[in-house]
Amino acid sequence: MITIKDVEHVAKLARLELTEEEKVKFSKQLGDILKYVEQMNEVDTTNVEPMSHAIPVVNVMREDVVVQEQTKEELMANAPCKEDGFFRVPKIN
Repeated sequence: MITIKDVEHVAKLARLELTEEEKVKFSKQLGDILKYVEQMNEVDTTNVEPMSHAIPVVNVMREDVVVQEQTKEELMANAPCKEDGFFRVPKIN
């Protein structure tokens, strides 16, 4: 059972200010939630495989393979302005 002291501690950690009515209400609600979660211990999971996601997750990315390698000269051929093998761009102030 969650006590009002437990609720006050969590509220302090979360930097929440709760009224006395809210403390009572939340202690009951959190206690009910924990009772519900405890019911899961009664379920037989002997043949259930552990999982990290509810649905299967697969990598949909393709392999990273170089298909065409361009030379520096090929890339610089499209430059509107170049100087000493580099792109020449306007000065930024």
